[in-house]
Amino acid sequence: MLSRFFIHRPIFAWVLAIVIMALGSMAVVQLPVEQYPDIAPPQINITARYTGASAQTVEDSVTQVIEQQIKGIDNLLYFSSTSASNGQSRITVTFDQSADPDIAQVQVQNSVNQAINRLPQEVQQQGVTVAKSQGDSLMVVSLYDTTGRMQRVDVSDFLTSSVQDPMSRIPGVGEIDVFGAPYAMRIWLDPHQLRAYGLMPSDVRRAVEAQNTQVTAGELGAPPAAADQQLNATVTSQSRLQTPEQFRQIILKTLPSGAAVTLGQVARVEIGAEGYTMSSFLNGYPAAGFSVTLASGANALQTSDAVRAEIERLKPGFPPGLEVAYPRDSTPFVRVSVEGVVHTLIEAIILVVVVMYLFLQNWRATLIPAITVPVVLLGTFGILALAGFTINTLTLFAMVLAIGLLVDDAIVVVENVERIIHEEGLSPREATERSMGEITGALIGITVVLGAVFLPMAMFGGATGIIYRQFSVTIASAMALSALVALTLTPALCATLLAPADKERPPGRFFRWFNGRVDHAQGAYQDRLGRIVAHPRRWMAFYLVILVAVGVLYARMPTGFLPVEDQGMVMFQFNTPEGTPMAQTEVLGEQIGRYFREQEKDSVDVAFIVVGRNNAGTGQNAGQGFVALKPWDQRGSGNTAAAIIRRANAHFAGLADARVNVLSPPAVRGLGQSSGFELWLQDTTAVGRSALQAAQQRIVQAASEDDGLSSVRLNGLGDKAQLQLDIDHAQASALGLSQADINATLSAAWGGSYINDFLDRGRVKRVYMQGDQPYRSVPEDIGQWYVRGSDGQMASFASFASSRWTRGPQLQQRFNGLPAMQVQGSAAEGSSSGQAMQRMQQLVQDEQGIGLQWSGLSYQEQMASSQTLWLYLASVAFIFLCLAALYESWTVPVAVLLVIPLGVIGTVLATMGAGFINDIYFQVGLLTTIGLSAKNAILIVEFAEAEYNAGRSVVEAALEGARLRLRPIVMTSLAFVAGVVPLALATGAGAASRREIGVSVMGGMISGTALAILLVPLFFVLVRGWSRRKLPG
Repeated sequence: MLSRFFIHRPIFAWVLAIVIMALGSMAVVQLPVEQYPDIAPPQINITARYTGASAQTVEDSVTQVIEQQIKGIDNLLYFSSTSASNGQSRITVTFDQSADPDIAQVQVQNSVNQAINRLPQEVQQQGVTVAKSQGDSLMVVSLYDTTGRMQRVDVSDFLTSSVQDPMSRIPGVGEIDVFGAPYAMRIWLDPHQLRAYGLMPSDVRRAVEAQNTQVTAGELGAPPAAADQQLNATVTSQSRLQTPEQFRQIILKTLPSGAAVTLGQVARVEIGAEGYTMSSFLNGYPAAGFSVTLASGANALQTSDAVRAEIERLKPGFPPGLEVAYPRDSTPFVRVSVEGVVHTLIEAIILVVVVMYLFLQNWRATLIPAITVPVVLLGTFGILALAGFTINTLTLFAMVLAIGLLVDDAIVVVENVERIIHEEGLSPREATERSMGEITGALIGITVVLGAVFLPMAMFGGATGIIYRQFSVTIASAMALSALVALTLTPALCATLLAPADKERPPGRFFRWFNGRVDHAQGAYQDRLGRIVAHPRRWMAFYLVILVAVGVLYARMPTGFLPVEDQGMVMFQFNTPEGTPMAQTEVLGEQIGRYFREQEKDSVDVAFIVVGRNNAGTGQNAGQGFVALKPWDQRGSGNTAAAIIRRANAHFAGLADARVNVLSPPAVRGLGQSSGFELWLQDTTAVGRSALQAAQQRIVQAASEDDGLSSVRLNGLGDKAQLQLDIDHAQASALGLSQADINATLSAAWGGSYINDFLDRGRVKRVYMQGDQPYRSVPEDIGQWYVRGSDGQMASFASFASSRWTRGPQLQQRFNGLPAMQVQGSAAEGSSSGQAMQRMQQLVQDEQGIGLQWSGLSYQEQMASSQTLWLYLASVAFIFLCLAALYESWTVPVAVLLVIPLGVIGTVLATMGAGFINDIYFQVGLLTTIGLSAKNAILIVEFAEAEYNAGRSVVEAALEGARLRLRPIVMTSLAFVAGVVPLALATGAGAASRREIGVSVMGGMISGTALAILLVPLFFVLVRGWSRRKLPG
């Protein structure tokens, strides 16, 4: 027998334990730390820009062309796209978690390459980018000027010129999304001067392209050269221009008089911004910023640290007065929450040791289980390293739960050895050998059952499967190591550390009183047990009531995916009415920033506001912001992120001409843009955009009237006024005008046109031309622009074109290649995300021709909800099969399985009583409870079976097995409950998750233990009695 070998070779056992701890210690140092494992599915973003194009034009000529090539790609889940009125097309391709991000990027790039030649020339000229990312930003970094010497464009240019490139080269950084624009050479055209000289914008373009260029002129004496060549030198000619003055001197035309018409005579030339669609400020100061998106598979903490370190390295080169802030960074929350779980781990170990000492009542016996804790925990870290896992909140939760479980094995061994020493007067070594012969089967059975509970968890797919796998592998590894230690090191320690019965000191006054109370309780327990076994029908009726209660209560539990935590930051999106100029939207943004700085000054650190874009898209009436809160211990219980969000939403609800939504970040980074649900309304039957839009408005309106829903909104931009220009092609042809010249003039004058590049202090930047502001402000200004006919005469747009007002989209959205609209929202206070999703599904079902598709966190939650029942059934089936193999019986395992509802009822009641829901943490707690309940039953059934096989009657065997195992069951259960008390009472960052899993397991353990010690003997009597009558055993 394995334990006998180590009882006689204790140094061997110590060496084995030391090697396990050494390897585990090395693993702890090397394992990366993060909040969650890499749950978010890999995403690939395709971005293209068609300057000056409308949203509809971008969709038709860019987005759909690329989308049609997204086919034959492995592990594709879904893809979505947006086409914005600022000319940007963005397609996000989402893959299954099993996909390799690098291979996915290559396949998407190949698909894009097939579409490139079909894209407009200007789109090809600016390029199409394909990048890996996780969707949601890891952090937002802001630079702001406190001296008043820099304008926003100056801060933006410094950021893009000196900071963006070093940031994008940091390992782990997927994408850098800049809130701002660099300098550009802006050529502001005057249509009247152009007309006076008979010029069009296309003439300006050709002149700039010709005279702002890099010429490669070769060299003197280049091979092949004469044998007597004496000179070799490089020939240089004109290079790219660098200053506005040089651009003003570009010659556009030479007049018959010989005079030259220069660019400065027909346009205003200056260094301005590349784009004017966005502005930002931090705490009222002019600012620019960028968001960092984590690359798929990268570690968040390491990447965040690298970004901060790079900023510190660059800081000495910043202009005076330029400061740095981090309005959004999820990593401090990760650090604090992981530290919180580590503290919980330490507290759990201390409490478990105290409970063990209370029952074992001598330090020698208490020391033995205490020694197993570091051996098993460090060994488990070593297994995590081999499995490629990380130290995260999920693996640490599993460690906390494992503490109570792993000392159980040691307690069972020590308690049984102590009992034999006292009852039979044997020496510690003899008592240990006798004890291991009695309980080795039970130890193996417990390990197998707990492994059977958690093994099916590791087999599920999706984000849920990744979360389950963290728990299952960690706990199963800890249990396997615990069993190994209980069969090797613990017997060796018992044989060498425990004292014979005659050498033990008598217990003190407290322990005499405690033992008296325990003996009295044990006697009362024996009496009650006899009455229970004598009245099986009454107690089985009670059991059936519990069974029905479990089914009813579980079915009524609200569902969810993960709890929303206080992550130390909030975010907001705001919109003004469509058509509102950016200046007015900036006023609203400043009003929101001022609210957070003044009304929430005790809680808010910085507020960074971006106008011109939000998660929905870009537009002059859109904006978003990021608010970094002060550390958790400086805010107090009344200033949680949820409370701040609630107060802010209530404050801004009264705004008449604006919509402000203050939100919490997503529970899992990369799964959505904010907490709550995310769905797409799809036009599945080609009903058209108008019908889709009307359905979306009806759904959002109905949702706003539903008490169970909150902040339900279109994650997009509404239609706005459009000036439709109708060209009279017959009249244009009569005037000798070409369609190409008409299109080029219109595009350059109103939309702006990228020409080529120039050099600004050694850096390459872009040159744009556009009509000057006074000539493109009102509809009548179209008549100020002219096109040159074939006869050289200039014709005004007013002579061949008319205009009319229409409405059109600012943003076009598609999902899986069909027109769609994205709707976001969250559950109202007191409701769960699962209930909110069901309600939205009901609202969408009422709309004809409109389909519903979930994405982000909601997609994962939908997948998880369909898997849960199979998970429970698989776990119970595995337990039954393992026990059947262990006991060589099909009936005895039933006595163990019947105990499962006794623990489940406690888990369900505790979870509902504490206000938690049926989410992933509840499910893990429930499975843990199933395993623990079965473990207690095994301890009783194992000994009852031994007594029964020794010749006792079924009733006597059951009563004796219960008497022998009562003390260790109560001791191990109390030790486990003590271990999860710190979880149930957690506060601070990440406390919601810790409390939920602690409360659920504690409730299940208390009810499972209290009811199991009463009913398991009855189950054994009934099952054994039935099997004796019906089966050969």
